[in-house]
Parts: sequence; structure tokens; C-alpha cells
Amino acid sequence: MSKHGKILVAMSGGLDSTVTAIMLHEQGYEVVGITMKTWDYASSGGSKKETGCCSLDSINDARMVAVDKGFHHFIVDIREEFGDYVIDNFVDEYLAGRTPNPCVLCNTHIKWEALLKRADQLGCEFIATGHYASVHQNPDNNRYFISKGKDENKDQSYVLWGLSQDCLCRTRFPLGQLHKTEIRQMARDMGYTELANKAESYEICFVPDNDYRGFLKRRVDGLEEKVKGGKFVDKHGKVLGTHQGYPFYTIGQRKGLGIALGEPYFVTEIIPHENVVVLGLEEELNKNGMFVHHLNMLKYENINEPMRAVTKIRYKNAGAESTLFSEPGDLLRIAFDSNVSAITPGQSAVFYEGNDVIGGGHIVSAFQQ
Repeated sequence: MSKHGKILVAMSGGLDSTVTAIMLHEQGYEVVGITMKTWDYASSGGSKKETGCCSLDSINDARMVAVDKGFHHFIVDIREEFGDYVIDNFVDEYLAGRTPNPCVLCNTHIKWEALLKRADQLGCEFIATGHYASVHQNPDNNRYFISKGKDENKDQSYVLWGLSQDCLCRTRFPLGQLHKTEIRQMARDMGYTELANKAESYEICFVPDNDYRGFLKRRVDGLEEKVKGGKFVDKHGKVLGTHQGYPFYTIGQRKGLGIALGEPYFVTEIIPHENVVVLGLEEELNKNGMFVHHLNMLKYENINEPMRAVTKIRYKNAGAESTLFSEPGDLLRIAFDSNVSAITPGQSAVFYEGNDVIGGGHIVSAFQQ
């Protein structure tokens, strides 16, 4: 009988998840490792060698550590459910002129659900991952919520805002109070020098060559022919040139426009039904308000009164002071204290009270008050 109970650990084969499993094993948990194969890169038609969490090397690395430490390890193929939901959404969002967050969607609807399902099948009380974040319970209402990881450069709370209360109450994040440098040293001290030096991947797992435009072209038959030759226009509708198709651009983009206008121009709006991409000067990206939907509230069940928060509009965004207003139809209106650049529909907005995640949602639109 284990000292702390039985815990299912998601093991990608990378440094963070491997150290997580070893830490919990040494702390006295009965660890069961699980590696989820979400994507077969060969089927995407890309040219780069398969790497990352779904590669055979990564799966073997995870299994090797489990065998070395003497705990069980399973490989679960969830490619079908991953593809149907995450990849279809990824494509649909770009075709709708929005920029998706596939990692948020995967965490919310695929990985955690798959983990909980297998945890129940294997009799595990808890699940754990190598994310840099922590889970707490609000003593005022007993709700579970995410807090930032101690290592500000590695904090992953932004991509976890969609987790349900059922998921959070059983989730453990052992790395939340540690820095990346400490994790690397721990791996060395454990005798896993090669693992400690393992490079990190910041790519989307099903687009390892980082060419999402190429992925869309391969995924959607005839896409390039359907959308090429659209117009670049300015905010007044003046035609500035032609583009390669609206799905291949994102708000705030400056490089790769293929057009010379004498000074830097940026994508400020995408109008999919007209195949139009609006360009403007950098200051035209500035907005001080936005609407957010598909909400998931964590620390508080809802927001009945205007509430102050720091709002992040992308993963590496520092966040901006704002006020949250509840609107009819499961909407939040966010009023920023000052202008924010490149608010992008489809991306996640995450609201913080100090280090704690109040909740999050998907950006619908931006506006100037």
C-alpha cells in the first residue's frame, strides 16, 4: 500500500513530466505512467522528422524511466478523438478568420478527460502532469482554481484556464513551486544527464515544422485555389494589393505580407466572407476593450459585479490592468485601463487576481471605447 495513494502521471518523455513521475514515486505515491499518442505526424504530409511528445523516441524515453524506477507504464492511442476535436477546430477557426489555441483546447477537452477516464479504470485517485502551475481551493466557496507557477518564465497557468472543477480537484502539479533550472539539476542528480540536457519543443504537436499555412493547405483540399487573390485594404477600404488568402494571416502580423508600402504595416482585421485582410499602422492595432465568450470560471463561480483583474490575451503576454463586466449571453466585456495591442479573436483571454486564475474564455472581438 502506498503512503500517499495511487496517481496517474502523464509522461511525454520530456524532462518536466519525467521528473514529475520520479518525484512522486520517491515521495511514496504508487505511480502509474501514461503516454498519450495524440498525433501521427507522417499523416500530415510534413517534411520534418517526427519529434516531440508523439514520437517513438519520446514514448520509449518515458517507458525506459518507468522500467528503471519500477512502476507501471501504459501507452494510450487517442489520435482519433484528438484529431476529430482539436485539429478540426484548428482548421475551422482559421477558416473563420480567427487564430486558435489548440493546446488550450486539447488540455480542456482531450488530455484531462483521457487522463481521468484512465485514472478511474486503473483505480488512481489523482492525476499529475509536468505543468508549471499549482492548484488551490478557495476557502470561501470551496472552488478549485489554478495559480501561476513560481518560475515566471515557465508559468503555464494561461493554457490551463479551461479545466473543470472535476478535473482540478484530482490534479497535482508537483513542479509548480520549482524553477526550470532546479528541474534540470534534479535530473542530473538522479543520473539522467541526457534527459537534463534535452531540448524543449515550443511547436504545436501536429505542426512540428511550425508551418501552419502548409498544414492548412494539406488538410483542406483546394484551399489555396479557393482563397488566393484576396485584397489587402486599409481601414477606409482602399485597395493596397493582393494576398495569398485570408486564412494565412493573423492579427498583428507584419512579416511575410509580401507587400511594400513604404513603412511597416500590420494585419489589423480579417474579413473572411470577403477574403479581405485589413492592414494598418502599428497604432491601429491598439484597442482598449474586448468581448470574451466560452467562459470557464475557476476561483469564483461567476462575476455579478464589475471586477478588477489583470487580463492576459496571449501566452507570453505580461497582462494588463482591466475591469471585467458581465454581459447577457455568457459574455464578459473587458475594459482595459489603457490600450492593448493586437487583441486577436480566437485566442484565449485569462483573468488573474494576483497569481490566481479567476477564469478565462475565448476572445470574440476587440473595440475602442
